Amino acid sequence: MNRRGLMKGAAVWAASLPLARAASAATAAPAPPSTAADRWRGLKIGVASYTLRKMPLEDAVRAIGRVGLSYVSIKDFHLPMKSTPEERRAAVARFKDAGITPLSCGNVSMPNEAAEIRHAFEYARDAGLPTIVCSPHPDSMPILDAMVKEFDIRLAIHNHGPEDKRFPSPDDVWKAVQGHDARIGLCIDVGHTARAGVDPAAAIRKYAERLYDVHLKDIDSTAPTGKTIEGGRGVLDLPSIFRALLAIRYGHLASVEFEKDESDPLPGLAETIGYMKGVVGGLA
Repeated sequence: MNRRGLMKGAAVWAASLPLARAASAATAAPAPPSTAADRWRGLKIGVASYTLRKMPLEDAVRAIGRVGLSYVSIKDFHLPMKSTPEERRAAVARFKDAGITPLSCGNVSMPNEAAEIRHAFEYARDAGLPTIVCSPHPDSMPILDAMVKEFDIRLAIHNHGPEDKRFPSPDDVWKAVQGHDARIGLCIDVGHTARAGVDPAAAIRKYAERLYDVHLKDIDSTAPTGKTIEGGRGVLDLPSIFRALLAIRYGHLASVEFEKDESDPLPGLAETIGYMKGVVGGLA
């Protein structure tokens, strides 16, 4: 069996076992491969809670614990945008009580309206989140500039592939943020990036300076119609993606986003995480 086949087999085997919680190493500098306590070599690998969108908050918290990860990007299915400050703090406390640290929220749509954008920043502030993954209106950049200065919260503009007429690839986001506050940066979705005809690993290296969030996944095709599939079964060069993250000493959240099987995502999510963990462990 070739190396790819071995890692895929190991991922399936690992997914069938009770998964232990990952250790809480969270340094920006990746640890050496021999550090047994941190299988992710210092990367902050979490779950995008959009993966668990059919689950209520309590079930989503338990699911993240079952796959052994310690970070989350919160989608509004689990913390509504219209929540009160008290509800926001309570939801974050539920994650933290389970050993899971929320590091971002989103994807949050932002129209070119100051009041709507301010509401998103207040939401993140109340929840204690350092980053908002967002899809803003291109004309809203002056408002975004003012808000990141006022709240000191980073924005990670999410690229969404060929169907996104605003920001299909990281190249488009990078052009849009030039001349604006350095806290306005990128969320590179590796699947959507590949579908837009851009190499995700190259984009990670090229835009490292303002890369504030990453969505990790595998896809069945790089065609515009490509869809999420279990990690290792698709076409993305995941080893090159993880090499890039380690090379730039990436210190922000990288969330596994498994969009497939929305009514029963846990088996595919666990397989994907197991495969990715094997990839990281096998890198020289």
